Amino acid sequence: MENIKKNLANIVTLSRIFFVFIVIGLLYCTSCDYSYIAALVLTAILMWFDGLDGFLARKFNVSSKFGALLDIMGDRIVENVFWVSFCALGWVNVIVPIIVLTRGIVTDSLRTLAFEKGYTAFGKTTMMQGKIAKFIVASNFSRFTYAVCKAVAFFFLIAGHMPQDYSFKGTILSIGIVCVYISVAFCVLRGLPVIVESKRFFVEEK
Repeated sequence: MENIKKNLANIVTLSRIFFVFIVIGLLYCTSCDYSYIAALVLTAILMWFDGLDGFLARKFNVSSKFGALLDIMGDRIVENVFWVSFCALGWVNVIVPIIVLTRGIVTDSLRTLAFEKGYTAFGKTTMMQGKIAKFIVASNFSRFTYAVCKAVAFFFLIAGHMPQDYSFKGTILSIGIVCVYISVAFCVLRGLPVIVESKRFFVEEK
């Protein structure tokens, strides 16, 4: 039982990766009338799991550097799979995945350097030192707001492209598109402090 508690948060994180590939498969399953509905349900679940893994880690006091890295990896895979797939489907401009992928590669590379020096992206050992940087990158408010923007963008884009017609479909799609660009702006904003604060690691190596 203790072993299950210890690994439950990581299992939830890994399940998100599993679910996102099922979602994309459902979006390409045009022969099934209810594939988009199933995709919406799974999208809601995996977005909920985004916060659940951290909650479980804190509840059972099993937070670790490995868990933090796994959480970031899960986030990257989920959002990149969504953005690239939405681009392939013609739902978003190619600039969206280009910006998100580039930002992710840059920040994750810098966080790897910080990790080697004993720092993590979030938590008590976060690499962020300045108050503003901590708020933008590591605060619960910032992380929650960014997660909600992405969740709404993913969910509403799928709902707005459902083959079934309904009265407010256009409104749903418009909200989804707005949230896409808010998410991209948030993505860039939260990446800048990581770049700025990582300069000290290069100075230390000289």
